[in-house]
Amino acid sequence: MQTLQPDYFNSYRSLELMRDANGVLVAEFHSNGGPFTFTAQDHTEFVDAFYRIAQDRANKIVILTGAGGDFIPDIDFSSFGNVADPGVWSQVHDEGVQILENLSNVRVPVIAAIEGHAHVHSEYALLASVIVASEDATFHDVPHFAGGIVPGDGIFTAWSYRAGAGRAEAFLLNPQPLAARTAYEWGVVGEVVPNGEALSRARELAELYMKAPEVTRRNTRIHLIQPLKERIVREVGYGLALEGASAADLVKSMQVKTEPVARKGKVA
Repeated sequence: MQTLQPDYFNSYRSLELMRDANGVLVAEFHSNGGPFTFTAQDHTEFVDAFYRIAQDRANKIVILTGAGGDFIPDIDFSSFGNVADPGVWSQVHDEGVQILENLSNVRVPVIAAIEGHAHVHSEYALLASVIVASEDATFHDVPHFAGGIVPGDGIFTAWSYRAGAGRAEAFLLNPQPLAARTAYEWGVVGEVVPNGEALSRARELAELYMKAPEVTRRNTRIHLIQPLKERIVREVGYGLALEGASAADLVKSMQVKTEPVARKGKVA
């Protein structure tokens, strides 16, 4: 029996939503069908996407994954515009908070199926109930400290909750690709599977979870995510404010470096 696909399934440029007859929703990040490069438009659209996914009770299990052998490998910084502009950062700030709160409000089991690079917004995966990663999958934090800005968008909150504060701080202050096996040893990844099998294993887990009564499935997710959800509410708005100040300072320092020498110290 085929289920009707709601209108919102076709509303997002970089998120393909596919739901089977049992209510298992696969949400796949992509750019034109290939590996996903995160942009400002996606940042805006994901607020609504995860809200709609969370409130749609026809979604019985949610699987997050990426296209083209990667989860989220890259980001287009330029698409966000002048992040030193308070108006620009206000939107980034509000959307960043809402995306994570809406993800944490998905009230059914969430499985992240990770292949390849989870190098941007890996905290999305860490908000899943379980992460299944392939052997060659790696986790990283490309956009923040190495680029000159504070990792304040929830990535520290998620990693410190899953792996411990000491490991999270070391990971974020000296960002290097973290192997799936290491993430498994840290307790972040639930299972490591052969390359190319993360999504199929996620589907197997979804089938297993579907054997539990619906109220049990929903209430278990609600219960297990609550401690991390409380930290997201407490910490992410503050963290993004700090990140915004550092982004503004970075833009300012870059402008000073490019200012013509002839203009300095001159009186009209």
